[in-house]
Amino acid sequence: MDLNETIVALSTAPGRAGLGVVRVSGKQARSIAQELVPGVALEPWRAHLGTLVGGVDRVVVTLYAAPHSYTAEDVVEISCHGSPVVLRYCIEQAIARGARPAEPGEFTLRAYLNGRVDLPQAEAIRELIDATTLYQAKVAAQQAEGSVSRRLAPLKHQLLELIALLEAGIDFAEDDISVAPDEELFRRLDPIQHGIDRLAQSFAYGNLVRTGLTLAIVGRPNVGKSSLFNRLLEQDRAIVTDIPGTTRDLISENAAIGGIPLKLVDTAGIREGEGLVETLGIERSYQAMADADVTLVVVDGSQALTQEDRALIARQTGRWILAANKSDLGTVTEGIPVSATAGQGIDELRAAILPEAEAANETGFITSVRHERLLKESLEALAATRTAIASHIPHEMLLLDLYSALRPIDAITGATTADDILNRIFSTFCIGK
Repeated sequence: MDLNETIVALSTAPGRAGLGVVRVSGKQARSIAQELVPGVALEPWRAHLGTLVGGVDRVVVTLYAAPHSYTAEDVVEISCHGSPVVLRYCIEQAIARGARPAEPGEFTLRAYLNGRVDLPQAEAIRELIDATTLYQAKVAAQQAEGSVSRRLAPLKHQLLELIALLEAGIDFAEDDISVAPDEELFRRLDPIQHGIDRLAQSFAYGNLVRTGLTLAIVGRPNVGKSSLFNRLLEQDRAIVTDIPGTTRDLISENAAIGGIPLKLVDTAGIREGEGLVETLGIERSYQAMADADVTLVVVDGSQALTQEDRALIARQTGRWILAANKSDLGTVTEGIPVSATAGQGIDELRAAILPEAEAANETGFITSVRHERLLKESLEALAATRTAIASHIPHEMLLLDLYSALRPIDAITGATTADDILNRIFSTFCIGK
């Protein structure tokens, strides 16, 4: 991949549409665009109407001049009518004039390499494109604006200050005088460890936002599982009758609660099977229960719990919720009182489905598995540093652990150079006194 070459690609979704945008980025972007749309004097940040070479289409051309563009290079966007034939022709003409087809993600890669975005922001752009709920899009947009980087920045700053302190102490301290006693090292290390650990723990909620969760609805026949499934889904997807055992197989649909993607699975009523088909359906119900992130055990709230209800509750090993349906017909003694037909208690049930998470009230929580792994690596190195301090290990050895803690942070935010360390040493200590 030669980053000095000019690249071209279709920036809108492939297929037939009202409009399609061809993006060109690089040193030759402006000259190639002038040849693709002859007779148009391109001015930055202005849309120009022209005719695509060969008279194929009337197009709108916009020049985003370096360095104030997405890639920090000259970028030209050509808006054509969304005919696959026209868009392919436009790309082929750009290639014929010196551009090459862009590799997957290369526009964002150039934006990163040219300093327009950092790695968390670049990864968030992908998450924003893949978002299936507005909440996912909001979180990704916050990350694309640098929320994760802003949260990591002060922690990295404190870590660099600690490294600079020890480096200066080793190189410039007078003999037999420690510039950093153990108490001072612990005092500086504590907020770094706490902050990184808190951010790493936010992945539990961040992963839920990114991937969603699966909810299996289980219970005896005729307790209203399918009615509750339809109510949570807000559409009539499952067949509802008064005949026990209507649902014989798994029915799944996708929804969202609080902006979190949710896969709802309606299962066959669990009882002693009355035939091969029903028995197979019940076995699948047990499997769905085992595979689900959350199990919603539905009981008939108009009557006391039966032996079958209690046996099903006893099978729960993961996270589960007890919903007492038909609560409008009697007095509920256990579980969340709901009525699928009347709509009572549905909001409370939706709130109970989502786990409580401190990170839900924060910005800058992490959603990337890569970020979580790197943060845990940093925490392991910091824990080793703490042990070394307690064992009165020489500061030269402490620095090895601190640099090991810094490297994973750099892998998230970008590398720290030797000049960064030196600048901190000379800016914070009066070395030439």
